[in-house]
Amino acid sequence: PNGLSEDGQPIILPENYRKKVYNSTTDTLILFVVDASGSMSARKRMETVKGAVISLLMDAYQQRDKVGVIAFRGTKAEVLLEPTRSVELAERQLQRLPTGGRTPLAHALSLTSDMIHRLRRHEPDQALLLIVLRDGKANVPLPDSGGVGDAWKQTEQMAAQIGQLDVPTLLLDTDSGHVRVGRGKELSQLLRADYLLLEDMTADGLVHTIRQAAG
Repeated sequence: PNGLSEDGQPIILPENYRKKVYNSTTDTLILFVVDASGSMSARKRMETVKGAVISLLMDAYQQRDKVGVIAFRGTKAEVLLEPTRSVELAERQLQRLPTGGRTPLAHALSLTSDMIHRLRRHEPDQALLLIVLRDGKANVPLPDSGGVGDAWKQTEQMAAQIGQLDVPTLLLDTDSGHVRVGRGKELSQLLRADYLLLEDMTADGLVHTIRQAAG
């Protein structure tokens, strides 16, 4: 019921995935979009993502993956790690893991959309896998809206735009509250993402989930 198998690993059903992103000749950019708002849970989520990024990059010699991280908290989102294959750069850039504050999800999705468009212009053959880890409800309007407007409506609009880009996406919901899960599922439909409720968040579990998603 909680998306975990008996050994504690996330259960991923192959038929849930619209398309696989790996093949023997293609490297994949795994782009994390991480909710860093809130307090204790946010710190754990960020540490988990950091561990997963380092683990994925340690494997990158064989897998040829690149990894990037966008985090969102307070009033805006920021690119914490531009796409890289470098373990050293990732460790350096992810030493600072900002957490706390409100949940500017609309801005995070706007930055994500910009990055995808930029990549497709400069590296049109680059395979992408988008991993969105969320917990809180979107409650901060886009910065260029002057701080006004309906934050959730803006989030829906940005999610729908990303959904049109046809990027394989996995939405991992780390909050099991009924209302938030409803919002998470709604968001996953707009993103055209596969949805998984993940209550036990560990770096190993996250890497396992991504590897299964990537096939």
